[in-house]
Amino acid sequence: MHDQQAVDRVFAEFSPQRVVNLAAQAGVRYSLENPRAYVESNLVGFINILEACRHGGIEHLVYASSSSVYGANRKLPFSVRDAVDHPVSLYAATKKSNELMAHTYSHLFKLPTTGLRFFTVYGPWGRPDMALFLFTRNILEGKPIDVFNNGHHKRDFTFVGDIAEGVVRATERIAQPDPKWNSAAPDPASSSAPFRLYNIGNHEPVQLMRYIEVIEECLGRKATKNFLPMQDGDVTEAIADVGDFKDIVGFVPDTPIEVGIERFVRWFKEYYQK
Repeated sequence: MHDQQAVDRVFAEFSPQRVVNLAAQAGVRYSLENPRAYVESNLVGFINILEACRHGGIEHLVYASSSSVYGANRKLPFSVRDAVDHPVSLYAATKKSNELMAHTYSHLFKLPTTGLRFFTVYGPWGRPDMALFLFTRNILEGKPIDVFNNGHHKRDFTFVGDIAEGVVRATERIAQPDPKWNSAAPDPASSSAPFRLYNIGNHEPVQLMRYIEVIEECLGRKATKNFLPMQDGDVTEAIADVGDFKDIVGFVPDTPIEVGIERFVRWFKEYYQK
């Protein structure tokens, strides 16, 4: 994505009308080790997408943001109407930057943009560094699993199928200027420009220990747990307020972890022949 010429070639060849950008350097922990990768992919790469959309006359750009942007916020559930000015990881800072960059292009060039703040996505074909993948693999191999924050995390675990459905629906709902937007009391989630932000999460927070318990049930094995303190850049709770997404886009993720984890475990065993 940070290869401008490659991005421009794709736009020239396919002449898209609407664009969904899910490409990024993801993950909080790796941003502590290799911050430049996040600048190259998430900032340079995103400006390439914005420029291609601007010059390509794109009808609508939908892009992935992250619940990580809420950072040091503690008011729950997290609302897109709250300020997110205190990121606690560079990954979060780049995602917040993407939202600001998108708004600038919406304002200057009337490019409709919609940012989706994903909440703890899981499911088949997930990243190998994510908790569900690591837990499943280690349990099957008889290895201990690392449980950070002593298992006290609470998350809106959101099944990838629900995320996909939400992205498609958001793409069809082209961002419009908010006629009620007030510059004296600005709403961060909308604008006088064609710009929108939404949370997309399961809105049913689950304790990490329950998440692990369901994995154990699906595998028919108990995990050996290595309890560890909270990691730098992490947050204790992430719960989504999805009211705007439901009201405007007309969809709310609702796959329970018992169903989503079972689907992942079935895929994992088939794919890795475990």
